[in-house]
Amino acid sequence: MTRKKHTAHAGKSKHGSSKHEGSKRGGGGLKKLITLVTLALTAAAVVKELRTPEAERTWHGKIASVVPYEFRIPTLQRVRERLWDPEAEHVVGPRVFGVGWTVNMGKVVAMVREKAGV
Repeated sequence: MTRKKHTAHAGKSKHGSSKHEGSKRGGGGLKKLITLVTLALTAAAVVKELRTPEAERTWHGKIASVVPYEFRIPTLQRVRERLWDPEAEHVVGPRVFGVGWTVNMGKVVAMVREKAGV
């Protein structure tokens, strides 16, 4: 009579992780939350524009007077303004395309140079 040998990795998936760890790989909970919030804000911005009369749609603005959105085709001028403007007032500003904010690296470099005395 042959008995199956009870192994130490019972309760583990075939990939070696515990069955209860699968949904927590690499901080997946926070990443999923950020993705859901971004999708919800994008949907809200699109709905806001579609509810505006067609002649008055701008495809850029703010959601709830806080979160900026930009759905116009990016231009080189706008890319420069938002991503590389050392003279800008703020380090963080509206994205070139999409919902939320982006870092103005030109301002960051200017601030570092100022601190370093370059």
